[in-house]
Parts: sequence; C-alpha cells; structure tokens
Amino acid sequence: MYQYWFFIGNFPIRAYGTMVALAFVLGVGVTVYFAKVERKEEYIADILDLSPFLLLGGLAGARFWQVFFFDWQYYRQYPEEIVAVWHGGLSIQGGIVGALIVGIIYLKVKRIPFWPLADLCAPGLILAQSIGRNANLLNGDAFGGPTGGNFGILYPEGTIARQTFGNQPLWPAEVWEGQIDVVIFAILLVLRLRQWIPGYTFLFYAVLYNCSRLFLEYLRGDSPRFLFGWSAAQWSSTVSILIALGFMLFLYQKNRSRPVSNRPAEDGSSPSVDDE
Repeated sequence: MYQYWFFIGNFPIRAYGTMVALAFVLGVGVTVYFAKVERKEEYIADILDLSPFLLLGGLAGARFWQVFFFDWQYYRQYPEEIVAVWHGGLSIQGGIVGALIVGIIYLKVKRIPFWPLADLCAPGLILAQSIGRNANLLNGDAFGGPTGGNFGILYPEGTIARQTFGNQPLWPAEVWEGQIDVVIFAILLVLRLRQWIPGYTFLFYAVLYNCSRLFLEYLRGDSPRFLFGWSAAQWSSTVSILIALGFMLFLYQKNRSRPVSNRPAEDGSSPSVDDE
C-alpha cells in the first residue's frame, strides 16, 4: 500500500485523494452511461450540473459525520486535525447524507422528481464507494481490529493502523467492504432488468449496503463503541435500514392506491391519463 504516489518538489500526490477523485469521476460516468442505455438522456444535463454540488455536499457531510459522530473524542483533543481531510477520515455514511441533502434541494428548485434520478444514481454510487475503500486501504485507515492470529493485514509504518495496533495482523475490514460493494453493484444491475416502483432501486441499495456495514463493523478496530458495544456506523446503519424500509412500504402503498393509468411508465415518463 502506498500513501503517496510521488512528490512534485515537496508537494505529495496522495493515494487517498486521487482514489477519491477516481471514485467520483467513475461514479458519475457510470450514472451517465446508464442514463444513455436506459434512454433517459433528459437526466444527463442535470446529472452533470448537479455532480459538483454533490461532491461538495458529500465531502462536507463525510467530514462532519466522521468528526462529530464517529471520533469526536479524538478530534476534541486535536482540533487542528478537523480540517486535515488529507489524513483520511471521511465517513461514507455522512457523505451520502450530505449529498442527499444537496441533491434534494437542487431537485426541488429544478422541480425534478427525486426517486427516478435516485434510482439511476444508485449503481454508480455503490461503485464509487467500493473504489473509496481502496483509498482507505492505501491510506491505512478504516482498518480492522487484531485477528488474534498470524493472518490479516500488516500495515506499514506511518499509517494510523500501525500507530494504533503496532505490528499486529488486522482484519481486512475495508477490503471486504469494497468487495461486498461490488457484489451490491452487480445485484443492482440485475434488479434494474425489471421495472420497480420508482425509488426501489435506491432503497434496495440503502438496505443492502447498510446491512453489510452493520455486520462488518464488528471487525473494525478504529471505531469508538457506544451503547450495546455498537459503533456510530452501526447505529447509523440501523437507522438507515429502518428509514429505507419505511419508505419502501410508503411507496408501495402509494403506488398501490393509484389507478393503473396513473402509475409511472416504465421509462420513467409522466403517466398517461385515460380519456373520459
């Protein structure tokens, strides 16, 4: 693993930053690709216009979540580290919340339906998360706890993982999460082969990702523990799962109560109205 690719003079080109940038570019690219394949070109301009705002909102939310929800005890002692995002410490869950807030505001202003666009973005989002976990691996953060055996990842000197646990093999928590994210990406592609209620693809993503995160957090070694020995990420995952399931039930009931002619068309266009 490499924290730095190379240096330009004294300026380091960090693996963490470049991988996060790659995750963002490929996530947007995949979303635009599916918009073309599924003949939803009307969303492409909005996706490209919205992307920079999603990036900023995601970064702000990710840092806020990490600092104030996940590791406030550390940042309270070292407040100068709050702005040091280049050292790692971006919460995926916080990034999603921040991006969602920005996205909802943008779509409200533009009067664009939220759920169809959220469905379109879900595969690209989970793919970006998978690449982001590679950033964590290269940076030596988001690491697992000691395996207690002679198997696991030995992090090099200079990483937070090494500073925390020394020369002990650690569970490859971030590696396994990145691999599970790829599996979820494939599942979402399969799910999109059939027509679902608008919003269900995104909500499937939310449930699948947060379920996997809920269990993988038991292997993490960098997360403070709270009630029931759960980390902040586990509590965030539980709340997210419940909210997603609640929205699925709400959308199901809402769609069920509509007349057939008023249900969303397969291409996401406006429903037709029967002649009287």
